[in-house]
Amino acid sequence: MGNPKVVIVGGGFGGLACARALHRKPVDVTLLDTHNFHLFTPLLYQVATALLNPSEIGYPFRTIFRRSPNVRFRQELVTGVDLEHKLVRARNGHGIPYDYLVLATGSTNNYFGNQALAKHTVGMKTIEEALRLRNHVLSCLERASQETDDGERRRWLTFVVVGGGPTGVEYAGALAELLKLVLGRDHPELPPDLGRIILVEGMDRLLGAFDQRLSAYAERTLAKRGIDVRTGVILGHATDQSVHLSNGDVIPTRTIVWSAGVRPNQPPGTEHLHTSRSHRLAVDEHFRLSGYQGAFAIGDVASRSANGGELPMLSPFAMQGGRHVANVILQEVKRGPTADLGKPFRYRDKGTMATIGRNAAVGQIGRFRFTGFIGWVAWLLVHIYYLIGFRNRLVVLAAWGWNYLRKDRPIRLVVQADPDPIADSLLPPSPGEAGDIDQRAESEREAARSSGP
Repeated sequence: MGNPKVVIVGGGFGGLACARALHRKPVDVTLLDTHNFHLFTPLLYQVATALLNPSEIGYPFRTIFRRSPNVRFRQELVTGVDLEHKLVRARNGHGIPYDYLVLATGSTNNYFGNQALAKHTVGMKTIEEALRLRNHVLSCLERASQETDDGERRRWLTFVVVGGGPTGVEYAGALAELLKLVLGRDHPELPPDLGRIILVEGMDRLLGAFDQRLSAYAERTLAKRGIDVRTGVILGHATDQSVHLSNGDVIPTRTIVWSAGVRPNQPPGTEHLHTSRSHRLAVDEHFRLSGYQGAFAIGDVASRSANGGELPMLSPFAMQGGRHVANVILQEVKRGPTADLGKPFRYRDKGTMATIGRNAAVGQIGRFRFTGFIGWVAWLLVHIYYLIGFRNRLVVLAAWGWNYLRKDRPIRLVVQADPDPIADSLLPPSPGEAGDIDQRAESEREAARSSGP
């Protein structure tokens, strides 16, 4: 009869943790992802600011499970999930049957239904977006070097970052270091004070999930480093030439970086399922989807309540959820679907951290708060620890050390790969196609909600 088949859709933090917990267990696991590598997303901004290469924050799934007798990886784009017939459908027409399904599809940029923002901004959620942003910023520097008009130069060298959460704060700080490195040195024709970074946040403070004291420290530190922080305003309108803010300010710029929020990447075929206000799939205390035996959702796509609100869309929640679901599956395999599954999931908050740049970071773990150099060192150690692969840890540590001692971000190459039909058949849709798919999916979800009971 064979072992039960477990299909995990998505190889992010949650999906990978679940697959690892099922390694050498009496189940056959198939891990599906649109890329053939696990991506350490917390360091994407360092790829976008020319400090790290993509290979240093990614690790091939097939290498991770090279010695696993029961976990197999397939690079697939999932086009639908048939929960009734226990089947996952892929773009190439393949149908993948399962006994247990774990949806770990993560999240994507949230433009709040404004397609103009999607068109005129650059996100930082995927490796493709990070590379595009790196190419874009470096190309803006080259274009500014060619200009003779001061107004146009300033437009090319004005960078607006939308969103004052950890991603926006970290990127703004790293971008300031990059501009300090190249303006007046690599580009002697561009004065060092010509670059301008504006960080826009709709709330009344940065890092809204952090303690207010840490938020104030982050804002002071960014301001000292020449970053124009504007809180309490939102992006009203954007073009390829300017940004219009809600307070009436118009900022001439060629670069708008979007880090103002994410939404769950809900798989096609789950539109009829109950969702939370944030459109995350409702699950029970063991991450099960109501009404469908053997179906689970974890990570950013799953909604779990705690202390009157939802648990955060953070990697610790995804990893803990992945391990919990693996244990639930093994309990059912061993004792049957009516077996006692043990204690409900309980999230263990391991704290939150964000770096602001050289020698500056903020962190909170329980009642403890730390800032400055101590916070920065703690941030370095935590991120090195969670990187996959000894080589990656060593290379990233060497890159950080080189940058710290030499103040040099060496990967300042503007490169673009030619399209390849075979690779394109495996990779996710292009940005334009993806926008169309997102729009159709949102329409289907709205139709499903409006026709519900």
